[in-house]
Amino acid sequence: MKKKLLGILLTVATVSTFVAGCGNKADNSTNNAADKQESQNEASTDNADAKADSDSSSATKGTIKVAASATPHAEILEQAKSALAEQGWDLEVTVFDDYVQPNLVVESGDFDANYVEHKPYLDNFNEENGTHLVSVGEIHYEPFGIYPGTSKSLDDVKDGAVVAVPNDTTNEARALLLLQDNGLIKLKDGAGLNATVTDIAENPHNLEIKELEAAQVARVIDEVDYVILNGNYALAAGYSVGKDALAYEQADSEAAKTYVNVIVVKEGNEDNEGIKALVDVLKSDDIKKYINDTYDGAVIPFE
Repeated sequence: MKKKLLGILLTVATVSTFVAGCGNKADNSTNNAADKQESQNEASTDNADAKADSDSSSATKGTIKVAASATPHAEILEQAKSALAEQGWDLEVTVFDDYVQPNLVVESGDFDANYVEHKPYLDNFNEENGTHLVSVGEIHYEPFGIYPGTSKSLDDVKDGAVVAVPNDTTNEARALLLLQDNGLIKLKDGAGLNATVTDIAENPHNLEIKELEAAQVARVIDEVDYVILNGNYALAAGYSVGKDALAYEQADSEAAKTYVNVIVVKEGNEDNEGIKALVDVLKSDDIKKYINDTYDGAVIPFE
């Protein structure tokens, strides 16, 4: 009887231990699942917070305000917008139809930068206006060209032919140098990049040089024999350097390299993060490809 009772007690104890063990396993499993879910929730929250921080950082870097000529400068800047947006920058482009205001609005601080001019023009502008503007990136150059007006060839230039040229110092010199390179005039020795009509030493065709504000030159094409156009104004007027110009600066010429178009900021802002990002994008392979594919040699990326 004692043995039988002992056996019953042992059986009960074994079952109790087994049930208790199962209960612990169930509790542990429940606790582990809860811990795992909590860990996943925390990880998900951390990832969401990290993404939100990233998005917030990307969205709050700021706006880069750039003054630009319509063609090709503003067009090139439009191509840079998406790449800058990926870095968190909003590029705001305002088109101007002259060279003076874009410099004044950068000097005043109303704009962060401009993209309208080459270095010789910038240097001359600073000297004449007491401004404090500097170049922070060389982006492209545009071959200067002589385009037909009422006369269609340079082979037989008539006496007294009228040639319209830009009237600002650096671009007028560039136009006169192009006339000299094509044997139409000869300038005084040393006139160089500061040449004006008073520096014409020889004028065998008695050319009349008509000096106009750069944006106006293309508008008189039906009134003069020839016009000499900046690359951007030629493009805006629908002309192709390679197809329409009677003569133009060669890509490897010293003039083309001298007159590379630049990004300009007010002195002291050269290391601005947004400006550095802008210049990097404009000098990227994607933008170079866009320029080469779009402008048919009228605009050439600066290497």
